Formats: sequence, structure tokens, C-alpha cells
Amino acid sequence: MMPVTDAHVLSVDLGAESGRVWSVRLQGGRLTSHEVHRFRNRPVRVGDTLHWDVLSLWQDVRDGLEAALADGGGPAPHALGIDAWAVDFGLLDRRGQLLGNPVHYRDARTRGMIERVASRLDPAAIFAETGIQFLPINTLYQLAALAEANDPQLEMAERLLLIPDLLHHWLTGRTATEFTNATTTQLYDAVEGRWSPTLLDALGLSDTLFPEVVPPGTQLGTYRGVPVIAPATHDTASAVAGLPVTSGDVAYVSSGTWSLVGTEVTVPVRNEAALRANVTNEGGVAGTTRLLKNVMGLWILQQCRETWAREGAELTYGELVGLAEQAAPLRSLVPVDHPDFLEPGDHPAIIARLCREHGEPIPQDRGAITRCVLESLALAYRRVLDVLAELTGRRFDVVHVVGGGSRNALLNRFTADAAGVPVVAGPAEATVLGNAAVQMMALGVFPDLATARRTIAASVQLAYYEPSGDDRWEEATTRYARLEASA
Repeated sequence: MMPVTDAHVLSVDLGAESGRVWSVRLQGGRLTSHEVHRFRNRPVRVGDTLHWDVLSLWQDVRDGLEAALADGGGPAPHALGIDAWAVDFGLLDRRGQLLGNPVHYRDARTRGMIERVASRLDPAAIFAETGIQFLPINTLYQLAALAEANDPQLEMAERLLLIPDLLHHWLTGRTATEFTNATTTQLYDAVEGRWSPTLLDALGLSDTLFPEVVPPGTQLGTYRGVPVIAPATHDTASAVAGLPVTSGDVAYVSSGTWSLVGTEVTVPVRNEAALRANVTNEGGVAGTTRLLKNVMGLWILQQCRETWAREGAELTYGELVGLAEQAAPLRSLVPVDHPDFLEPGDHPAIIARLCREHGEPIPQDRGAITRCVLESLALAYRRVLDVLAELTGRRFDVVHVVGGGSRNALLNRFTADAAGVPVVAGPAEATVLGNAAVQMMALGVFPDLATARRTIAASVQLAYYEPSGDDRWEEATTRYARLEASA
């Protein structure tokens, strides 16, 4: 076993806006980390199709790894691993060559696909097998769209690899799908622990298209002599592994482009109430299940910012938060999970239209729009937390907010007010630290997830937010529930 005072791994984390290569070291019982390389992740639209530029991402990952390996300022890394977003994939031909740039989950090809699949397969049966939330972005519906269109790439494909699995394949030559990401596809039979024959048959797909599923912590091969270990390759699974929790039943918000609001359970919740609530049971680390629900997240504000930039107003997120603090509280709300927010576009216009349709005051400036988004997100979190409490019988005494959104003090304050419980914010790099923790567990550095989390908690600075007790948030919760119901 490696001595716990000396461990060094590289965490590669790919998000919807950017990718990062981080160096993470365990020294003297504490984790330290620094960013080696950061790069943009810019989707590319060709005709009517929105793609990921996966070849550019691959080059940037290689550049970051090479920079880290060339760093002579410390011990060579003992391992490296990649996490990324879920559901999207690359198709390989019989020679192992990529058939085309992977299509972005926000592409319009899956419009109406949930309903068309439901006409052939009972949604209750799908949920009983997979336990996964019904979202048009899921791999199931992307493949259904390809099958319906008789796409030639699907006909030529010999292997499907999710994004982190594809990059691991290019690093090592190994084809495998890591468990936490496999579960997000809505094609994995969580009861039998295999790809679902029923769902694959319904799509006309062979199970040979899908590689073996391996647990987090599996060594896939080596890259330049360094072991490549699959962490929890779904970035949210890594973020949850990186929670700085030491005890008790807690809820979390992994806050970024998406907001994942959830809690950990040991047994999936796949009953009728969970189906009605459209929650998801995604695989976690060390035998855990992430019972959660996707909320549209800061994507809405990202799209507002891009719209304003096209109009000539280049505003930082900090500047927008400053404007929001000056705006009137709880004046305008929008249902943040409305399907019109899913695709890129003029989100300020969508906000105005939804406010008009639902009888909400239309926010008139950028500060009011930003406050509308942040307050609506906080109320959406409250709604999910109430559902999770009912499904699990738990009472959440604290909400941990991790990810890039944990730096947004105003949203954290709103979340504490909406939920009525304290919020603990940080670390912003929970995904990087969770990725590293799983690698170190595989190396024998940490004996279990609890030890890894205690080490993370002792290594990071956290911010604390107490609810204000403002009664207006309870009224707003009822108001937001009506908006959700009518959306």
C-alpha cells in the first residue's frame, strides 16, 4: 500500500463550458491541488446539428497531461483519470475509428422522442429497470432519434463509447464503460446489472455495440507509463464523491451549467411516487446511489450573458450578481425547467415570454433578469428537496453546494432562504477532488470513501449561509409550485 503521506494523481475534468487538468497531491494527511491546464469547450454547429468538438478536447487533454508529466517540481503522478458530462457518445467503426464528432445533448434531434418511445415501451417499465429520470437528453432518446432517421453512422457503428470512455480509449486502447456513467444512459438495467436487452431490442440495437461496464476505480491501462484509472467518470458522481461530509443525512446541490439536487441512498428508489416525481437513481461510488433530480441550472444565466454580449454588453458573472443584488426581491419568477430553456438561444426573451404567459411581472433590466433566474433556481432546489425528503423519509438539516456555482454567494444565500436550512458552500473543485479520491482509493491510499471525504473536508475552506427567516420565501415557494404545474 502506498504511504498516505505521499500520493499524486492527475484529475481531468471536462465540463460543458471548459475542461481542466489538475494535479492533486496528498501530503501530511491533506490534499493540495493546482490547475495545470484550462481550455474552452466550444460546441460547433454544422447545418442544423450541434456537435461537440471532441478532437479539440482530445488535443487539449493531451496538452494538459504532457504539461503535468513534464513538471519536475514534485513526484511523478501515480495515476490519472478523466471525468466528463453524461449521456453523449462517440460511435466507432470496425477499425476503431470515430465515425463523426459526437452530437451535443442540447441538439434538437430528440424533440418529441420521449413520447415516441413511450408509445412503444411502458414508461413505468423503463423506470422499473433503469430508475432514471425521463429527460430528452438521455442516451436512450439520442439513439432512438438515430434509429428513427436510419442514420448511416448507427448502421456502421461497431462500438459506442460515452465521452470519458472515448478519451480513456484513446489514452489506453481499452474499450469499457464506467458504471456511474453507464447508469445515466437510461439503457442500463440496474436490477440485473447489465445493458437492458428489452430497451436495446426496442431500438433495434445489438448488445455488442455496448462495451463491458466496469466499476469506478478500475485500471484501464497506462499512458506513458502512468496507470489510467477510471474515476467516477460522470462528473456529478465525482462531485458527490468529493462532498466534504463526515456524518449525517445531507442533501447536496452540484451547481454548474446544470444543477443536480440530490442525496445519497444505499437502495434505489424506483416506486410509483419516484416515477411520478421524475427523479433519477444514478450509480455512485462505493455502492451508493445518487437519488437526485436535474434542474436546468446556471445554463440559463450563461445564455443570458451570451445574448447580452452579442448586444455589446460584456458582463462578468460577478457584475451580474452585483446588479441582481440591487434588484427588487422575489418580484419575477420563471419555471426554470421549462423545455424552452434546454436549447441555446435568446434566454432573456424566453424569460420575458414565460413571465407574460404566467402573469409574472416582466423583468426590465439585466439585474432584474439575473435575480429572477437565481431566485427561481433556489425555489426549484427547494421543490426537489421537498420531494426527496418525502421519498426517503429524511429531514435534511443542511444542504451542501459544490461545484463552480458554490462561488455564487447570492445564489447560496437564496438557497438557504428558500430551503429554510443552512447551506455549506464548497469546494468549487469537488469534481476534481472526487475524481482524485476515487483514484487514490484504487491505489490503496484511502481505505474507503468516508476516509477520503474526511480528508477533503480537512483540506478545503467552506462558506456558511444561514436562512434569513424571511416569510416571503414561503409564499414564493407556493407561487413557484403553481408555475411549475402550469409549465
